[in-house]
Amino acid sequence: MQSGSDQGSLSRSLGLKLAIVVVIGNILGSGVYKKVAPMAAELDSAVLVLICWVLGGLITLFGALSNAEIAGMFADTGGEVVYYRRIYNRFISFLYGWSHFAIIKTASIASLAYVFAMSVHSMAPLPEVLPGLAPLSIGGVFHPFAGFNVKLLAICLILALTLFNTYGIKRGMHLSSLLLLLVITGILLITVFGLASSPSNIQQVFEITPATRATGLGTMFTAMLAAFWAYEGWNSVGFVAGEIRNPNKNVPLALMFGLFGVIAIYLLVNTAYLSLLSTEQLTEIYSSANQIAAVEAVRVFGGTTGAFVISLLILVTTLGCTHASVISNARIYYALASKNLFFQPVAKVNKAKVPAGSLWFQGVWASVLVLSGTFDQLTDTLIFAAFIFYGITTLGVFVMRIREPNLYRPYKVWGYPIIPAFFVLFCAALTVNTVMTRPREAAIGLTLIAIGVPFYFLFKRKANIENKSPKNPDTP
Repeated sequence: MQSGSDQGSLSRSLGLKLAIVVVIGNILGSGVYKKVAPMAAELDSAVLVLICWVLGGLITLFGALSNAEIAGMFADTGGEVVYYRRIYNRFISFLYGWSHFAIIKTASIASLAYVFAMSVHSMAPLPEVLPGLAPLSIGGVFHPFAGFNVKLLAICLILALTLFNTYGIKRGMHLSSLLLLLVITGILLITVFGLASSPSNIQQVFEITPATRATGLGTMFTAMLAAFWAYEGWNSVGFVAGEIRNPNKNVPLALMFGLFGVIAIYLLVNTAYLSLLSTEQLTEIYSSANQIAAVEAVRVFGGTTGAFVISLLILVTTLGCTHASVISNARIYYALASKNLFFQPVAKVNKAKVPAGSLWFQGVWASVLVLSGTFDQLTDTLIFAAFIFYGITTLGVFVMRIREPNLYRPYKVWGYPIIPAFFVLFCAALTVNTVMTRPREAAIGLTLIAIGVPFYFLFKRKANIENKSPKNPDTP
C-alpha cells in the first residue's frame, strides 16, 4: 500500500481491460480448487452448492460496488487505513490494520501456503513428521502437529517468500497476467474435459432432492463462508483506483465484468466437479483434510497423470497468490508503524528499501496461524473477521453522504441506498450466523481483534509521550 503522497504522483494509465485483470487476478486462487468439498459436506445437495456460488458472487458484487464509492473518493490517499481515519477515527483505523495483521491477511497467507503444501503432498506424498505428536492438542481446539508434514512445508514456503521479498524483488504486471492466463486456461480445460467425460451426470447435479428442500437458511449462510473465501480479493482494485482512467466508469465496470466472469467460471468448473464426484465423495474429501477436490475430480477422467497436472496448476496458482499477498499486505502494518501505531521494528526499512521488519512480523505470525488449525478453519475465521470490516466500510458510504454530501465522488454506488443497505445488513447477519454456527472460529476471530484494543492505547500513549518530548534537547 502506498502512501497518499506517493499515489498523488501516479498517472491514470490503466484502462478497463487491465482493471478487469486486477479484479480477476486477485480473486482466483485456492478457493476454486478446494471449497466445493466443505460446501457439499454442509449442504448435501449439488444444486444448492451452485446456488451458493451464485449468491456469494452477487452479494460480493453488492459489497464491491458499495466500497468502490469510498475507494473512489480516497483513491489518492493510501487505502483503508487512511480513509477509515477520515470517516471514523484513529481507533477504527488502527483496529482495521490490526485485524489484518492478527487474522485477515496473515490467515489468508497461511491458507494459500497450506493449499500449496497440500498440492505438493498430492503430487509426491510427504514423509510423516513427528507423527507421535499428532494427537497433542491445545485446549482440545488446536492440533498443531496434526498433518505436520503439510504444515511444515507451508511454513517453509511463507518464510522463504518472506526472505525472498526482503531483497526488494517485485512481481511485475506481465507475470501477473501470465499467471492469470495459465490459471484460467487450466480451469477451462478441467471444465471441458470434466463435463465431456460425464454428460449423463450433469442432469443429476440440478436435481431437487429431499435434502435440498430440508436445508435451512442458517446452513446456507454457513456454506457461503466457503464461497466468500473463493471471492476474497475483489477489494484489491481499490489499491489501484488512482491509476485507473475514468474511474467513474471503469471501476464499477471492472468490478461487474470481473465478478460476473468469476461467477461464470465458478459455476462451470463446480458443475464439472459435482458431475464427477457425488456429495458423499466430496464430504469424504473434506473429512480427509489433506485432499483437494479439484485433484480428485480430475483423477476420475485423467487418472494419475491428470491429477499430477492439476496439482501442478494449483501449485503455480497458490505460489503466485501467496507471493503477491506477502508483498502487498506487509505495507498495511508498515503504514501503521510509521505513524507510531504499531510495533516500531515493523517500521524499519532495510538497505533494499523494503519494509523488512513488517515482512518478518507478518511471516512469523502467518506461520503460527498455519499451526493453529486446518485450511477451512483458517478461511472461515478470516472471512468472519473480514466481513465485519466490509460492513463498516460500506456503512461509511452513508456516513460520508450525510456528513460531506458535496465531496467529489468519481463514482457513486448504483442502487443507493438499497444496495449498500442490503450489504450492511447481510454483513451483520453473516456475523451473527457465524457466531451461532461456527462459535470456535468466531471466538478466535473476535479474540484476535479484541487483543488489538489494549495495544492501541499502549501505542497511542507512547506516541503522545514522543510528541510531547522536545525535538531539540537544548530547547527550553
